Amino acid sequence: MLSRISRLGVQAASLARLGQNPATSWNQKEAIGSCMNYVGNHTLCSATDATASDRSEQQEAKISVTFVDKDGDEKLINVPIGMSMLEAAHENDIELEGACEGSLACSTCHVIVTDVDYYNKLEDPEDEENDMLDLAFGLTETSRLGCQVIASPELDGIRLALPAATRNFAVDGHVPKPH
Repeated sequence: MLSRISRLGVQAASLARLGQNPATSWNQKEAIGSCMNYVGNHTLCSATDATASDRSEQQEAKISVTFVDKDGDEKLINVPIGMSMLEAAHENDIELEGACEGSLACSTCHVIVTDVDYYNKLEDPEDEENDMLDLAFGLTETSRLGCQVIASPELDGIRLALPAATRNFAVDGHVPKPH
């Protein structure tokens, strides 16, 4: 419930700052109805009860993501809203290592967002992510850690390229297994 409210609140606040209507459906209007109370530069949101249909919508909502491996082969997958790209890769047998299991202690889930427009839709990386990206092999201007890229509706259609190598102690040719 909290993640639904948080996600809707962030989306509503972002759209409101752009002068757009933050609610596009009746369920969203109901869920974020009390989310537009401003205090200084901060938006405060209050929670409402999610209905059973809201929960089923959340479970079924997915976006399309294309992973491009180091050989240029593409794999299109459907990723549930709220799931990290690292988790999605593991669930779909995509070779994205994630040695630290998403704890921001390595750079082995490094991905490259191929379209700068999608990159700009992502939240800015935190300092911890930038520190780990500094260690990544093949760093680019649109590099991110897969554990920090979370599926959201605006990312539908995103393409993520996997770098040719990672910096880890794994032997070349090692196929990572999900934990």
